[in-house]
Amino acid sequence: MILATVVTVAMFLGVIVYALFGGADFGSGFYDLTAGAGDRGREVRVLIDHSIGPVWEANHVWLIYILVIWWTGFPGAFAAAMTTLFIPLMVALAGIVLRGASFAFRKYAGSFGQARLYGAIFAGSSLIAPFFLGTVAGAIASGRVPAEGYGDLIGSWVNPTSLVGGVLAVATCIFLAGVFLTADAARAGDTALAQRLRLQTLTVGAGTGLIVFAGLYPVSHDALILSAGLRSHAFPLLVVAAAAGVAVMIMLYRRSFSVARVPADAAVAAVITGWGVGQYPWMLVDEVPIADAAGAEATLAGLLVVVGLAAVIVLPALGYLLWLTQTEEWTRA
Repeated sequence: MILATVVTVAMFLGVIVYALFGGADFGSGFYDLTAGAGDRGREVRVLIDHSIGPVWEANHVWLIYILVIWWTGFPGAFAAAMTTLFIPLMVALAGIVLRGASFAFRKYAGSFGQARLYGAIFAGSSLIAPFFLGTVAGAIASGRVPAEGYGDLIGSWVNPTSLVGGVLAVATCIFLAGVFLTADAARAGDTALAQRLRLQTLTVGAGTGLIVFAGLYPVSHDALILSAGLRSHAFPLLVVAAAAGVAVMIMLYRRSFSVARVPADAAVAAVITGWGVGQYPWMLVDEVPIADAAGAEATLAGLLVVVGLAAVIVLPALGYLLWLTQTEEWTRA
């Protein structure tokens, strides 16, 4: 069913955008966690507050977008995933809620101890949420979500592919955040902080590349359909990811911080797209193909109309918000 495939692509575009914007948002928690104490730590935390403050709530619009399309357009597959993967999804949701609350509360803490507590919750939950979302992706890709739902509540997400997905999600978030924070520090004129973040991000980038390609080994033995797809029709995307990753490292090394954001986004987008293309045409791998998971054609058509309206109404506003955060006037404010 072509219509079902088009709706799936629209939903997956939301996954990519959420991974890029929400991912950079989540990854900032690592740099908050490792910032240190005193003035050295305060510099990083002030930069994080400035960088993600205007957009951190807007980023989660994409998660809502994904879930609404999934449960409306593919209700059976959605129900199967929700009942089987209830635990990691609830932990991820708790991480998102705690992260948002602690990020807001730490600015108004009544004491230094409270501020440290809220900061620790913010940093920890920033890493917990993407990890468990990654395990969900791994569970679906490895065929551990049965079509009728109510699968293994533990084994479905505690397995090699899910753990690779979780670690990869955290690593890519940290990498994206490092690239963006380094560029923000350089744009603000803080050369010393930019250099400090540059070194951290180069280390994280090298580690992320190793995770991406080392993770192919356990996936090849645990998720056979995904692995076959990655070796065939999704392989060009892995090549793009590797080339873009190398380009980012070169640009960071040469201190081309602003430009480095483009290949950083491209590298992460290529990895995620490769994962999705690798499991095509399955909605729930080895259980339910996209065509069989789709709801009524009228519902799918209605979803595409809503997506089109959202593109016209919402995207310009989000784009303008992101543009404002990058202007010199906003920076000075």
